[in-house]
Amino acid sequence: MLMDLDSLKWDEQILQIMGIPRQILPQIVPSSDTRTWGTTLEDGPLNAKIPVCGALGDQQAALVGQTCFNMGEAKNTYGTGCFLLLNTGTTPVTSQHGLITTVAYKMDNQKPVYCLEGSIAIAGALVQWLRDNLGLISSAPEIESLAKTVEDNGGAYFVPAFSGLFAPYWRSDARGVIVGLTRYVNKGHIARAVLEANAYQTRDIVDAMDKDSGVKLSKLKVDGGMVYNNLLMQFQADTLNVPVIRPKVTETTALGAAYAAGLAVGFWSGLEDLRQNWAEDKIWHPAMTSNVREKYYLEWKKAVDRTFNWVE
Repeated sequence: MLMDLDSLKWDEQILQIMGIPRQILPQIVPSSDTRTWGTTLEDGPLNAKIPVCGALGDQQAALVGQTCFNMGEAKNTYGTGCFLLLNTGTTPVTSQHGLITTVAYKMDNQKPVYCLEGSIAIAGALVQWLRDNLGLISSAPEIESLAKTVEDNGGAYFVPAFSGLFAPYWRSDARGVIVGLTRYVNKGHIARAVLEANAYQTRDIVDAMDKDSGVKLSKLKVDGGMVYNNLLMQFQADTLNVPVIRPKVTETTALGAAYAAGLAVGFWSGLEDLRQNWAEDKIWHPAMTSNVREKYYLEWKKAVDRTFNWVE
């Protein structure tokens, strides 16, 4: 937050405003650095002197682990929250639609690559809430079976603005709502609405990214704990109208960090090696008609609107 995105150096103006002395800050280095920054201790947990030469932030590491090296490629991590990153190339794109502009990675002396990032506060946490607060399920995987007992959400939408809404809304005054309830709605519909909320929140971010970047998403690579929920992944493909792809290795954050270090020491010769190492496990293709898709999404937007201005 203190770095200038263009120069990749500490921003002197921000440091002055924040009252932070420049000399206490560490050196900014590439994500993958052939110079290395030291080694692990020979008598440490690894019992070897291993060069330390790769460093990536959590979501940037997942982007690298998913080998999203081309402009327009994107990944979404489904964890407690959701984090969607879109590669925008070697020029930072300033968001006008509620997203964050950040550095994706910089490999040694190559140009930095930037991305747009959208964060969702409540994703898998909503499934946990259904389990722990309402007791509708006893374990998280059960939500898929419960949601499959119904054909659709029965008109019910769940917007999990428990502590406000993150990207692209940034509304701290919002609070969670379940709307569209009738006597027809049962716990299966609620379970389905919980899963669908993740897909709709992701579409909110993708639409903002389309507007900011001018790049239409052609596919979405996914990782994180929720990607084994087939119902959610299919609905995500339907909602975005693009293929959703799960890799064989879904622990892409750790993989991306390993990739960065491996490039630095020559274990891999370049990004093409990493692309060859990535492997698809499963792909979901959109199967929903456009009129149904847009009807559902319009109702979701109405539900989001009901969350606003709750906190005075």
